[in-house]
Amino acid sequence: MKRSDLNGYIRYTIDLLEANAIKLPSFAYWTADDWKKHRGELDNIKKIMLGWDVSDFGSGDFLRIGAVLFTIRNGSIKDKSLGTPFAEKIIVLRHENEQYIPMHCHHDKTEDIINRGGGILAMELYASTPDGGLDKSSAFDIRMDGFTRRLSAGETIEVPKGCSITLTPGIYHRFWAKKGFGDLVAGEVSSINDDNTDNYFVDKNPRFSDLVEDEPAVFILCNEYEKLLADA
Repeated sequence: MKRSDLNGYIRYTIDLLEANAIKLPSFAYWTADDWKKHRGELDNIKKIMLGWDVSDFGSGDFLRIGAVLFTIRNGSIKDKSLGTPFAEKIIVLRHENEQYIPMHCHHDKTEDIINRGGGILAMELYASTPDGGLDKSSAFDIRMDGFTRRLSAGETIEVPKGCSITLTPGIYHRFWAKKGFGDLVAGEVSSINDDNTDNYFVDKNPRFSDLVEDEPAVFILCNEYEKLLADA
């Protein structure tokens, strides 16, 4: 992914959130220079990886396989003194190509994925096999806004605005913005999130993207604070 494209994706996301009357914490709007000015205040933010997260999951085709995320709050599994005992994210997906996050599960995290605005959230779901793989045959239960629903393996469900789905550890999921209904603003409220250790992709996708530095960073991602601020 090019740095110039990444800068553009974040600008696009800020405009979309504004259109949906969603504001982020003040540091979401900082430039790289602002981050450098505040470098002495960032210890907690860096350790729990708050902030922007833009990934194409190794696809090289962000507008089809990718997402822009922003972690608003989080904690640390290893250090309970950091952050909060829960996490919250905003996830933006574009509808034109049904942009999606690849099939994966978590072994530790329980999460609610919420349709906060924009389009329709579509999700394909499977249970896990006893050894942790994707179970292509077994039915399983999930919860949606407090109600239990029985699904068959690989069933696709749609989550309209204001509604949500609860994903417990081991539930495999791939989700996207349904084409023709507008770009999706999803929310995630979960137990503590650790993107370095608790993502299990069926296709072994890398969680973070490699960047081609074709222009200076305007925004800084949550996985590159140390790299870009080390010499600030």
